[in-house]
Amino acid sequence: MEQLAQRHPDDHEAAIFHALALNMTIVPTDKTYANQLKAAAILEPVFARQPQHPGVAHYLIHTYDFPPIADKGVGAARRYAAIAPASPHARHMPSHIFTRVGSWQESVDSNRSSAAVADQAGRLHAQDYMVYGHLQLGQDADARKVLEEVRAIPSITMEHPLVFASGYAISAIPARYALERGQWAEAAALTLPASEFQWSRFPQTEALVVFARGLGAARTANVAGARQDTERLGALHATLTQMKQGYWAEQVDIQRQILQAWIARAEGRVDDSLRLMRAAADAEDATEKHIVSPGPLVPARELLGEMLLEANRPAEALAAFEASQRKEPNRLRGFLGAARAAKAAGDTARARTNYDQLVKLTARGDGERPEIREAKTFLGR
Repeated sequence: MEQLAQRHPDDHEAAIFHALALNMTIVPTDKTYANQLKAAAILEPVFARQPQHPGVAHYLIHTYDFPPIADKGVGAARRYAAIAPASPHARHMPSHIFTRVGSWQESVDSNRSSAAVADQAGRLHAQDYMVYGHLQLGQDADARKVLEEVRAIPSITMEHPLVFASGYAISAIPARYALERGQWAEAAALTLPASEFQWSRFPQTEALVVFARGLGAARTANVAGARQDTERLGALHATLTQMKQGYWAEQVDIQRQILQAWIARAEGRVDDSLRLMRAAADAEDATEKHIVSPGPLVPARELLGEMLLEANRPAEALAAFEASQRKEPNRLRGFLGAARAAKAAGDTARARTNYDQLVKLTARGDGERPEIREAKTFLGR
């Protein structure tokens, strides 16, 4: 594609598809974002000349769909839906940037608009992003409504064979709903949705349910259940490796490491648990999320913060929560963890700042979360 673009320097479409090729061949562990920045240098001048070009807006969003450079994509994100309003995917794509910068209401609105006009596969993909946004805003009732809509889809109407984005969403939505609310017993009771989907084609979708269930089991002291799910993740990792799905094999292995860490915590092996959890967080930080997902079910470094807080190491916990927020900004549980850690460390000012951010974030929430009441009580004092 680069050679084609060089042979036809006046052909903007050749340049645009060169940029797309750069985006589709990124290395997830390259934290210099070399391909992305090269693609942006190609696309931005074309976008300036052709501000109504839907392909340029679309590819710019993919180009900037990474935490350190996401703010550069806000302009394209806010323009894309208006450029191509007849396209459900155009209505959804802006939320890739909105999730990266933590603009949750814009993400919810974008995906609600997309889901209203999309086919089933596109609707499920949008609903996963929508649920993620609702949960950050403390809009649990709205998230529950979407979850019930997904669960009500008759299995006979499901795409067959499995469409990856649909399977991912069907697995992720109930897992997010339990984990983001800290409902560990609810997570421990999760099962793989019954449908006509061929789950074996995409082991990484099954892994979402297994991981959430195992984390719920470990955090409710059901070590045997957590071990069983850890073993299943190991088997799914082996399958993905055999399928030459290196990226997803790595993601599932990170999930497995997280479960091992929380099993150690449940068994009282504090030092082992922290060592394992730090390794998992480092591994997750060294890679990037896939475009199918608005984010991990739970950021590993945020989980490290929770573990450090339970181990009565609040200063280290606060550092972990703040590091997680730099990568996954404006998360409700990120603010909550940082506030609790700062409070435990005796840093009242930082506790107040984080509780205040949590209250502002959930101003349009349904107010049912105890975490919101906790924040308001602290600020009231």
